[in-house]
Amino acid sequence: MSVQKSLYEASLAEYSNHLEAIALLKKHRPYLEMIPSLRRPADSVITIPLPIVRIRDIEAKTSHTMELPCDISIIMCDPEWKIKTGVEILLFIHRPHEDFSELLGRWRKCQVCLDKEYEWIMPFRHSHILSEGANTVYPLFVVFNQTSERIQRGLIGAELPFVMQTPTFLEEEEYQESYIRE
Repeated sequence: MSVQKSLYEASLAEYSNHLEAIALLKKHRPYLEMIPSLRRPADSVITIPLPIVRIRDIEAKTSHTMELPCDISIIMCDPEWKIKTGVEILLFIHRPHEDFSELLGRWRKCQVCLDKEYEWIMPFRHSHILSEGANTVYPLFVVFNQTSERIQRGLIGAELPFVMQTPTFLEEEEYQESYIRE
């Protein structure tokens, strides 16, 4: 069974909100503990859907901008100092018709891209925050009931963290759409 496009799109939209991203991190406690302050979530967690980074070549003194193949980057910030901490979490939502090698390949491409000097292209509201690269980049994969067991076994075998998501927000959205059509 394949993941439906609406499931992927709804998840991308949902986790673009920093509060929903925090709710997702609660399902993987080691990442939840990386949040600087849960009392000030708006100042502690920045989500960037379909993130873009500026890669710098120090020797050639050039840079280029590129979209990362992850779905959302979650960047931690110190709420007092208004600076980015050294922790970044890249969220990979299982896409429709995506197999294990493609899902894992997106993480590997991010690792290669972020192995250089880089900075995030921040959302306008957070553009004042220094956005240089991180000390450590962590992956988190979101899979669904429709995700094949092969992908789940692959993530376990690769020792990569994932959460099984049963999106109630999608069910509510579909219910509202069917109600409007009647």
